[in-house]
Amino acid sequence: MIETSSLNRAVPWLIQGGMGIAISGWPLARAVSSMGQLGVVSGTAIDNVFVRRLQDHGVDGELQRALDGFPAQSVVDDIVGKYGSVRRTGSTPYRSLPALTHRSSGRSIDAIVLASYAEVKLAKMGHDGVVGINLLTKVQLPTAATLCGAILAGVDYVMMGAGVPTHIPGVLEQLALGEPVDLPISVTGASSDNPATSLRFDPSAYLPSYALRRPRFIGIVSSHVLAAALAKRSNGPVDGFVVERPSAGGHNAPPRGAFDVDDEGNPRYGERDVVDFDALAKLGQPFWIGGGVTSREHVRDAFALGASGVQVGTLFAYCDESGMDPDVRRQVLRDVKSGTVKVKTSLRASSTGYPFKVASVSDTISDSNVYAQRKRRCDLGYLREAYLTPNGSTGYRCAAEPVDAFIRKGGAIEATDGSTCLCNGLMATCGLGQYRSDGRREPPIVTSGDYLNDIRQLLVGRESYSARDVIALLSVDADATPTSDASFTR
Repeated sequence: MIETSSLNRAVPWLIQGGMGIAISGWPLARAVSSMGQLGVVSGTAIDNVFVRRLQDHGVDGELQRALDGFPAQSVVDDIVGKYGSVRRTGSTPYRSLPALTHRSSGRSIDAIVLASYAEVKLAKMGHDGVVGINLLTKVQLPTAATLCGAILAGVDYVMMGAGVPTHIPGVLEQLALGEPVDLPISVTGASSDNPATSLRFDPSAYLPSYALRRPRFIGIVSSHVLAAALAKRSNGPVDGFVVERPSAGGHNAPPRGAFDVDDEGNPRYGERDVVDFDALAKLGQPFWIGGGVTSREHVRDAFALGASGVQVGTLFAYCDESGMDPDVRRQVLRDVKSGTVKVKTSLRASSTGYPFKVASVSDTISDSNVYAQRKRRCDLGYLREAYLTPNGSTGYRCAAEPVDAFIRKGGAIEATDGSTCLCNGLMATCGLGQYRSDGRREPPIVTSGDYLNDIRQLLVGRESYSARDVIALLSVDADATPTSDASFTR
């Protein structure tokens, strides 16, 4: 049975962005949720985040309390025994989980479910606020297991973007009922009726004795057109939308139709990309506006456009509770204070084909010398493309892997130009970068919204700031008169 008694409360006016990998970790989500807003953990690469944390820190009292509630204790014993019994030291490489495929089973799937459960459970400790989890539609193979773990932990909201996840609302319903689910998987070259394009997940091994609750589903979209399509075509209820504008960090939707680029290579967005907020409101569900929200005036403008509130990522990404590596965070804050950091929308960095924001930070992948010195490899594999091989089996390739290997698998050499291993780069940004056999550590890549330098207002007279400071900066009376003409197009 599905528990139906919770979430009978007003929707929050502020959603803390789900920034991966692990920038939106449980400490940040817990801090935001405890202040009455929607704190969000990132579900991206959560399995390897979890096992690498075990290798660095083991199991402390809080984590143990979270793990004690997991319904399948044999899974806890196996994963913790494998990865948490011995501390990693110095430049010893992390032991990573194998890259996922459609054939993955056993410990690989167990680790996803347990990691997602632990992250949400930790985020929910110590308060009665709501917690969400953010996933990328493009990262398909771990989706069902990640959702299962989050639902077991009582997650309140599921948020997904980077695609149109019409199948997810129904999957949430099935998982809450403890039923097996079949998820569609994109396989290049395979017809929709090919068995390779469907992946089954059975939650029965993890089911608890208590009733589960279906979380609310929030679609992250770039336009009212996509919101309407998601609402109409989904196999279950869509409970709201976050409308992310091109100024948001991470992956952006590409401009609609043909487009050109400016002098710095950033794509130009046109009239077709302007959101019709009246049409969005007519869908009858709450919506939040994301991208370029850095002041209470922006929040007031969002209310004036009919929004329930805003989604904010960049301001939270550099706060004390963020999961960003402290050295990287301090470097960015210094650069912001000196006015030397810039953000570019790269059309090549991500193997997904989506535009991706990259901040210019020294000693990161944005530095051409650092990029050139890094040996190309794809050993985490979350953004790999599944494709049908000549013999009819499913293979995997990534534009960030060694060029020769990618071409042998049928990839186009043009796709490798400027491509970046976001998996390893973002893992390094949260302080969990892999150490290689020569002692070098994977360099980080920093993604931020276009208005990264607006965090300067939080640094007046100090070197850092907290999540509470961000909320205080943005807080307004929801009934206040907007301070602009509500043409909020950042």
